[in-house]
Amino acid sequence: MIEKRAFYIGGQWVCPAAPRDHQVINPSTEEACAVISLGDQVDTDKAVAAAKAAFPAWAVTPLDLRRTYVERILAQYYIRAEEMAQAISMEMGAPIDFARNSQAPCVSEHIEGFLSALDRMEWAHDMGPEAPGTRIVKHPIGVVGLITPWNWPMNQVTLKVIPALLAGCTLVLKPSEEAPLSSMLFAEFVHDAGVPAGVFNLVNGDGAGVGTQMSSHPDIAMISFTGSTRAGKAISRTAAETLKRVTLELGGKGANVIFADAGEEAVTKGVRRMFNNAGQSCNAPSRMLVERPLYDRALEVARKAAEETTVAPAAKSGSHIGPVVNRAQWDKIQDLIQSGIDEGATLLAGGTGLPEGLNKGYFIRPTVFADVRPGMRIEKEEIFGPVLSMLPFDTEEEAIQIANDTEYGLTNYVQTADKARARRLGLQLNAGMIEMNYRSLGDGAFFGGVKSSGTAREGGIWGINEFLIEKAISDWN
Repeated sequence: MIEKRAFYIGGQWVCPAAPRDHQVINPSTEEACAVISLGDQVDTDKAVAAAKAAFPAWAVTPLDLRRTYVERILAQYYIRAEEMAQAISMEMGAPIDFARNSQAPCVSEHIEGFLSALDRMEWAHDMGPEAPGTRIVKHPIGVVGLITPWNWPMNQVTLKVIPALLAGCTLVLKPSEEAPLSSMLFAEFVHDAGVPAGVFNLVNGDGAGVGTQMSSHPDIAMISFTGSTRAGKAISRTAAETLKRVTLELGGKGANVIFADAGEEAVTKGVRRMFNNAGQSCNAPSRMLVERPLYDRALEVARKAAEETTVAPAAKSGSHIGPVVNRAQWDKIQDLIQSGIDEGATLLAGGTGLPEGLNKGYFIRPTVFADVRPGMRIEKEEIFGPVLSMLPFDTEEEAIQIANDTEYGLTNYVQTADKARARRLGLQLNAGMIEMNYRSLGDGAFFGGVKSSGTAREGGIWGINEFLIEKAISDWN
């Protein structure tokens, strides 16, 4: 059993103010793999005080030196990348090869991206002839609280911690209590990189405890949160009392609009993309809208792709998908699958219960529903598991209407050989990100949505700007 009860506060690992053990469960085995402590108000206050004390010096630390510290964090990751992959695989169930190739490398990919963006940042500029002598200057907002999820732990930690550091903010990180081990290892990277004491702090806890304490804390100037829409709303309400900035990256219910000219391969890719990370991605293409001439063939192709998707424990090498993170998620997904059956959707593959050959672990059968109607629970609710809903459409206008008829607006997808049509949909689909023909957004593009998906803009120049405020100064010249 791994024991990691300490918090990282003021440049050192310190014991919690009061014991409050929490078991971290390996979702492949349903057994405890580690024990951490959940913090209380005293721990949160200590961490915020350390960040507040460190802020004045860090805010004026030369940018080149802040950059050097981040480069040292990156160097620590390269030394210990395998440890990071192992931690992620154990705590949240990512298959080890996927953890090595996709989950852990988020650290290096995002750090390198932010360092590149740093070279393009404009930190100050004159207003121009219309406002002679007026200077606009960007500076760090202050102490920030970062609350991160379990599904892509290092993706979200790196997308928040690194731009905050580069911007000149000091911070308190609360990782998910479901997957804290990777973040505690990241804290070791920060420590070994020599980042000054108090600049980075970590307190483990749950949302109702440390999360709420950070959101309401008068000395925290900003909260950056990734998680459920429900929790994002609660954080916004709590943070409103202290008028702090809140940036939210929340849930999604992405539509993947496949026109007939995209062909069968687009369907196969869409199923595989949906099942990636066991469906535990907020930008998953969970609603597949297929143009009528391709629809019947698409059902067979999707069924075959689902049946070819294997499920196995996270420690096993291979290209399979692993479990979902915990029992609560497993139960929720089972209920939603059953609701699809009860509401009359056609079950093409998968269904309720454990996959064949597995008698423990939070594993879900890769599931595909056909003939899903708008308004069904599986079409409306974010499932956060390997469950795909397929709907036919007849016209471009109908596809747009169905795709936009959701409270969410994170990522939508379009597959077509018609460039003009792709551009039309790109402009009319209501989401923060539109991916065409499975081509990823370019380096430096932000990640973020609209509506109930939140309006955060993480990554690249946008990600650094999230942690900056602008000041107007007259008579500069």
